[in-house]
Amino acid sequence: MLIRAWMQQVAVLRKRHGIEVVWVTSGAIATAVDFMTGHSGFRSPAGKKGRSLSEKQALSAIGQPLVLELYSLGLQSQGMRSAQVLLTYEDLADKTRKANFQNTIEQLLSWKIMPVLNENDAVATQEIRFGDNDTLSARVARSVRADRLIILTDVEGLFDADPRVNSDARLVTELSGVTAKLIGKVEANSGAHSGGTARGTGGMVSKLMAAKIASDSGILTHLVKGDATNVLLQIAEEVAIGTTIRRKIR
Repeated sequence: MLIRAWMQQVAVLRKRHGIEVVWVTSGAIATAVDFMTGHSGFRSPAGKKGRSLSEKQALSAIGQPLVLELYSLGLQSQGMRSAQVLLTYEDLADKTRKANFQNTIEQLLSWKIMPVLNENDAVATQEIRFGDNDTLSARVARSVRADRLIILTDVEGLFDADPRVNSDARLVTELSGVTAKLIGKVEANSGAHSGGTARGTGGMVSKLMAAKIASDSGILTHLVKGDATNVLLQIAEEVAIGTTIRRKIR
């Protein structure tokens, strides 16, 4: 299981490299749908767009503890512990609440407990929310003054064309930054670069927008394939993998 493999790497990052991780996750609604399928009274529409806001919020409330349990079990097998932190957009927009969030994260890390973060979809509205976990991860990285942001994707990184339709597409291994022109070009592309999956929001565009937030804040960002072998350890050991977006010098 991927989560268990990731948590094994998190343990090695701490023990071998002295790196503490703040983890931003997704998948609460999708996990809840799987959990609720077959349950009396539950009817799943033909796609995520067919659900009402209240249904999404209720599914999030069901799925959050299920997702956290997966991380907790993975960390416990490594002698580590986790804590759940649910955020709304307003938590990072308000000065006092943002400071409280930062203090909480610092305290958890000082106790050697890995924070597992997600948007609090059970109370968030369509109008005031982060929109996707890529944006959330970038804003969290900026708030906690992270050294690096690692975005785990289902592709190797950013390509100069859609690799699904262009066999000559090449991986872009490094970017000095993310520009509006680049985002527009990727957005105009068809295929995996411009949209999300059937079970999640966002796509390569949202990941580039998140990378821009991080890069502009002086944070080194990596776009990498999440199921690549020891992907987190490879990054820590400076192995060239995926797409690296350099931090802007501030």
